[in-house]
Amino acid sequence: MTAIPSFTGDANPYGGGDPYADYRTADFPFAQYANLADRRLGAGVVAANDEFFAERENLLVPGPAEFDPEHFGHKGKIMDGWETRRRRGASAEHPWPTPEDHDWALVRLGAPGVIRGIVVDTAHFRGNYPQAVSVEGTSLPGSPSPEDLLADDVKWTSLVPRTPVGGHAANGFAVAAEQRFTHLRVNQHPDGGIARLRVHGEVVPDPAWLAALGTFDVVALENGGSAEDASNLFYSPASNTIQPGRSRKMDDGWETRRRRDRGNDWISYRLAAQSLIRAIEIDTAYLKGNSAGWASVSVRDGDDGDWTEILPRTRLQPDTNHRFVLPAPATGTHARVDIYPDGGISRLRLFGSLTDQGATALAARHQELGG
Repeated sequence: MTAIPSFTGDANPYGGGDPYADYRTADFPFAQYANLADRRLGAGVVAANDEFFAERENLLVPGPAEFDPEHFGHKGKIMDGWETRRRRGASAEHPWPTPEDHDWALVRLGAPGVIRGIVVDTAHFRGNYPQAVSVEGTSLPGSPSPEDLLADDVKWTSLVPRTPVGGHAANGFAVAAEQRFTHLRVNQHPDGGIARLRVHGEVVPDPAWLAALGTFDVVALENGGSAEDASNLFYSPASNTIQPGRSRKMDDGWETRRRRDRGNDWISYRLAAQSLIRAIEIDTAYLKGNSAGWASVSVRDGDDGDWTEILPRTRLQPDTNHRFVLPAPATGTHARVDIYPDGGISRLRLFGSLTDQGATALAARHQELGG
C-alpha cells in the first residue's frame, strides 16, 4: 500500500487570493468508488480524543473545505476541519511529545464495505497539519458505542500504516484489505488538523437485513448497488442517482452537458445481486428546465447478458417523481437507464427482491469478507 502520489512538507503560508491556488492534489484511481463515509449514507464521527480548535464532525462535511482568513474565535483561528491542540511533553526537560503520542477520531461508515482507497485531506492546514497519519478499520455488528469500539478486545486492522503527509494537500492511499469494515480509527501523529476524510469502496450489505426486508430498492447504494459507467459526468456524478432519500437541490442528482448530436445519455448500474424487479421510480426533483425529456430502463442477467428493455421510452415531467409497476417481474444483475436526448434525473429506484441465486451469492461474499 502506497500513497498515490505522496505529498509531504509544509505548504506556503496563505498569501491572499484563491486559497486553493497552490493546493496539492491528484486523480486517485480509487475515486471511482462510492464514498462509504458519506453523511447521506449515515456516516458519522462518533468520538475523538481532542477537538479543541475545530470539531470532529467537519471531517465528513460534503464538498471541499472553506477558508476565511478573517474568521477567528476565542480559541484562535477557526478552521473547517478537525483540529486538535498542540501536544506537549512531560516536563521542561522533555517538552516534546513522545513518538507514540497521537490524536484519534472514530468514524462510523455510512455503509459497511470493502475499502479501496482513503483520502486524508489537509486543505488549508498549511503549518498545522499532522506530521503523519494512520488509519485502522474494524467490523462490529449493530450500533456500537465509542466505549464498545475502544474496548481492549476489539480487533483493528491497519489500512494505512503511519505515513508522513503534506499540508494543504489531498493525501491519498490505496487500500488492499479484502475485508468488510464498519468503523475506522483515524490517527494523526502527534497532533494537528485534517480538513476532510473520504473513504472510497464497495458497499457490502448485510444479507440478513435484506432478507428481512423482502422487497427493497435493489440498485440503492446503501443496499449494495453501484453506478458502473455513464455517458457523461459533466455536472455531477452518476452515483447521486442511487443515494438515499430524495434530492434536495439540483446538483444532488445527475445532469449531463447539452447534446448537439442525435445521441442520448445513459447510466449503467450493478444491482445488489441477481434480483426480481417489480417496480421503478424515476425522479426528476429540482431538475426543471434541464430534466431529461424521456427515459427508458433495461436490465441484463450476468456480465455478458443481452439488454432487455423493461420500461419503454417514456415521457418525463420536470421536478416530478414517476412511478411504474411492471406487468411482470424482470430478472437481472445489471440495469441501465437511458435518457433522451440529455439533461438529468435525480434518483432511480428499482424495487424488487433477491432471487435464490442472488441471495446465496450475497451471503457467500458477506461471509468471505468477514461479515
